[in-house]
Amino acid sequence: MNQKQILISDGGMGTELEKLGVINDSGLWSSDALLHHPDAVYDIDRAYLEAGADIITTATYQANPLFLKKRLSTSTDKPLITKAVEIARRAKSDFGRDHPKAQMPLIAGSVGPYGAYLNDGSEYTGNYHLSKNEFKAFHLPHLRLLKQAGVDFFAFETIPNFTEVQALVELLRDNFKGISAWVSFSVNHVFDLCDGTNLEQAITYLNQVPQISAVGVNCTDIENITPILDRVNLISEKPIVVYPNNGDDYDSNLGKWVSSPNKPKFADITSNWIDKGARIIGGCCRTTPDDIHNIFTVVHSDRVFA
Repeated sequence: MNQKQILISDGGMGTELEKLGVINDSGLWSSDALLHHPDAVYDIDRAYLEAGADIITTATYQANPLFLKKRLSTSTDKPLITKAVEIARRAKSDFGRDHPKAQMPLIAGSVGPYGAYLNDGSEYTGNYHLSKNEFKAFHLPHLRLLKQAGVDFFAFETIPNFTEVQALVELLRDNFKGISAWVSFSVNHVFDLCDGTNLEQAITYLNQVPQISAVGVNCTDIENITPILDRVNLISEKPIVVYPNNGDDYDSNLGKWVSSPNKPKFADITSNWIDKGARIIGGCCRTTPDDIHNIFTVVHSDRVFA
């Protein structure tokens, strides 16, 4: 990854699985599909590649071993995480077979925050208080399994807590010297980390970490990306990654997503993000292969798969 190259990441996995009706109310989210409907995970990975994604992320955002052991009656954490990576690798291999002239995609090992384990929405508040060593003990088994299964790099996603960022960086430095990661933050209404840490402070810290390949934000409203880029581009020495939600709003009273037809569309706003410094662009909740293809059309209109 470099400052001149523009890469396309994939879009939502959990919300796509939800549309297919293959996620139940067990609280396992995408892990439930890995257990019972792995072909659906493959189909979504493959759909994003066909749409033009250069990067697909494994269905392991919430699949931390501690989370899986808490939710499942048997010890299936290792095979489940391995299965997620194997599915992504199979989608990549099959895509390469069918499109031999295409650039081979990368596989990002998705690592969600401790707040995703709590399963109470605290990845959007950062309101949890562990020591760095406690964060390390939580994340290390997950990272090891992803690395052993063969991901190309880690995607530390929706991270709202600066102490957790520091713990992940130290784990990377001390235990995974041959692999890089991007860090995408979960930000609040003033576009600082959800725990209140100044965004510039967090990015300045990451600028000094050679193994961090990109920094940015995800799982925020699509309208927030432009003002966030205005801040990040002033200080980041890394490529900037952005992958917002599709613009729909989640109504907590109704317990469902509500369509927001007047929000910007990826097809209309991607070029503006590129002008403002975005170098890795994808989607998060409620985004689809069609959204990723719209990004592809803007970014790589001259690329043709054979």
